[in-house]
Amino acid sequence: MPGSILGSAVRRREDPRLVTGQGCFVGDLALPGGLHAVFARSPLAHARLTAVDLGAARRIPGVVAALAADDLHLPARLAFAIVDGPFARPPLAVGVVRFAGEAVAVVVGESPQAAADGAQEVAVDYAPLPVVATVDAAAREGAVQIHPGLGEAGNLAFEVAYGADGDTLEGSEVVVRCRFVNQRLAAVPIEPNAVLAAPDPDTGGLRLWASTQSPFQVRDFVADSLGLDEAMVRCAAPDVGGGFGAKLVVYPEQAVVAALAHRLQRPVCWIETRSECFLAMTQGRGQIQEVELGSTRDGRLVGLRVRVLADAGAYPGQGAFLPYFTGQMLSGVYAIPRIDFRARSYATNTTPTAAYRGAGRPEATALIERAVDRRAAELEMDPVELRRRNLIAAAGFPYTTATGATYDSGDYAASLDRVLETAGYEELRAEQRRRRTAGERLLLGIGVSTYVEVTAVGSPTEFAALEVTPDGGVTVRVGTASHGQGHETAYSQIVADTLGIPMDSVTVLEGDTGLVARGDGTSGSRSIQLGGSAVLEAGRALLERARLLAADLLEAD
Repeated sequence: MPGSILGSAVRRREDPRLVTGQGCFVGDLALPGGLHAVFARSPLAHARLTAVDLGAARRIPGVVAALAADDLHLPARLAFAIVDGPFARPPLAVGVVRFAGEAVAVVVGESPQAAADGAQEVAVDYAPLPVVATVDAAAREGAVQIHPGLGEAGNLAFEVAYGADGDTLEGSEVVVRCRFVNQRLAAVPIEPNAVLAAPDPDTGGLRLWASTQSPFQVRDFVADSLGLDEAMVRCAAPDVGGGFGAKLVVYPEQAVVAALAHRLQRPVCWIETRSECFLAMTQGRGQIQEVELGSTRDGRLVGLRVRVLADAGAYPGQGAFLPYFTGQMLSGVYAIPRIDFRARSYATNTTPTAAYRGAGRPEATALIERAVDRRAAELEMDPVELRRRNLIAAAGFPYTTATGATYDSGDYAASLDRVLETAGYEELRAEQRRRRTAGERLLLGIGVSTYVEVTAVGSPTEFAALEVTPDGGVTVRVGTASHGQGHETAYSQIVADTLGIPMDSVTVLEGDTGLVARGDGTSGSRSIQLGGSAVLEAGRALLERARLLAADLLEAD
């Protein structure tokens, strides 16, 4: 019998169209009568809007409409339900702008050039307000409140704590103290944000095409913002040029463009420029970490105390919550008996933060690995040896860390040994010593990092359905949404292996709320774990049903 196709090298089914330039992204879609939207954005980080004059913009040839918040009447919305407080963000600024790049008005034109010319003519009078640009400034007593109404909380948006009470470092013979800045960064996918909205004559609602990781989330957001039933809004993600977490969240521009299409009864498209992407797309990381790591003189870790200030940006949402995961994963791969973790997220006059490449967990890895390296340096110990002495033992699983995370399985020592052998660690150290002894100009740096990760977090289920077509093929419908991961290939492999059919007989449909019943999109390394598992279970159910039908037709047991 032939072996399983799983684990075999196969050609990616997505690649021919993508590498030959035949992919279809939002910017490639053109609908008859289509209009183009461009946003006028604040150059100031914090200011009152004393006047917004759209007259000159409306007189630009080719401009169809120019609108501010008072013209659209769209509701402000909290970016993340877990974060409470007066942080609701209006789709267009109302009264105050809170970060450089916040949208103040939108101009719609017959061409991108006309809309851009109109946006340049939007005249705004700003009354500058004090700017809180850093998280440590936002945390200071008496700092200017970015969102009045928090009282004594100042700019505090979210706080979380893990671990033991009392003296976490008791029994430590040596303590290393560090201050790490896990700097804010921009996501910068190859394709910036983009959305196309068009009236749907069949429902009286809207069709949307968005560069997003979660079409269902965009659909729900737009329907809620416009007061439409979800059945009246259909959202599809065509080919998507990268997301990295920044396209998991919804954006006010999506609601504005949808409202314009609904009002004007014409398609409206917005393609974010690269400059806008740096200003308006959610950013990642942004933590200041105060760390104390205690150990015995022979390198046994005794306790870890961490205080984190996290930058949530002007409208705290998902980014404010992410220190929760930092604390959860703080122990890393090490058996640390006691951990004391406290984190606070603050609003600042900066671009809002959200998920980016691991969403809070890489911040924990960077923290503990840098602290362990510092510990090794002060003890004059090989960083590998210090790690090996403190790894969670293979016999200790399942293992619950001092912050309450349960690790189901692992053999970290064996993994580390395998990597060291593959890398030729001892040879590298020898070469490093030789260069130093010889006084060579080009030295050799060697970095070591060991870590464990939690994936598929926060959304534990996914939808999948399989249907056999009259020609003998199989159609897969799954609630994830690919933006470069190769879902079409992976899901086809799972179905082909389960049903014993060629991969080419499998059609994969995802990323379209009109074709798939439900779904939570793609993030957190969840698609093959959850989406793939759902496809597998649907395939097994289909196979069992086929057996019953065949038995009935053949009058066989």
